[in-house]
Amino acid sequence: MALRKSRKDRILLGVCGGIAECFQTSSTLVRLVFFFWIYLYLAYKLPEDEYL
Repeated sequence: MALRKSRKDRILLGVCGGIAECFQTSSTLVRLVFFFWIYLYLAYKLPEDEYL
């Protein structure tokens, strides 16, 4: 099966639903993993706020 956006399992654009269909897993799990990685990336890249 090719990687495609899902038309039936979509919240925003169907990307996570398409990945879940391709790998035959839960779309909720795919969404959690995506958000976890985005959170970790931002936690590493965003600068700390500066207290004066």
